[in-house]
Amino acid sequence: DKEVRAIFLRLFAQLFQGYRSCLQLIRIHAEPVIHFHKAAFLGQRGLIENDFLTKVLNGMAFAGFVSERGPPFRACDLFDELVAFEVERIKAEEGNPPKMIKHVRELAEQLFKNENPNPHIAFQKVPRPTEGSHLRVHILPFPRINECRVQELLQEGLARSQGAPPATRGDKKCVVPAGPPVGMFICS
Repeated sequence: DKEVRAIFLRLFAQLFQGYRSCLQLIRIHAEPVIHFHKAAFLGQRGLIENDFLTKVLNGMAFAGFVSERGPPFRACDLFDELVAFEVERIKAEEGNPPKMIKHVRELAEQLFKNENPNPHIAFQKVPRPTEGSHLRVHILPFPRINECRVQELLQEGLARSQGAPPATRGDKKCVVPAGPPVGMFICS
């Protein structure tokens, strides 16, 4: 599963390499609008006559891609790193299948680690109750709640939360690396 995803990740990184250099941030409106200059992207790569890439760039999925990944300041991910820093490596691996497979496996491992950051946490299966277990009387009465103790615990929790730093999200925003200009990727 992860290796198939890694192959597609590489494919789209190759297909869209240099796309950031063709983004235009228009600040006329209250909310900035991000526009992708398709003609410049296709022209600089020498793919003006490429029907497939033209259709991909005109699609709604690519418009969503530009609006999501266009802002220059957002949380970066594996795709951004591939597009910005792995250009030469991907080009060098085109004629060398063992190196390409090794890179795909590395990407698959990174994808797995992104989805499973704590591999040591194991999930236990809860066994199904045996047949007729609902007929047995084994329910313990609910204990009486001590209201004073509940108030004390609430006050302790509030005191701790006021002194603690504010919770932050795991994804830290940064300036998205632009990567090499589009002119480097003249395709045949």
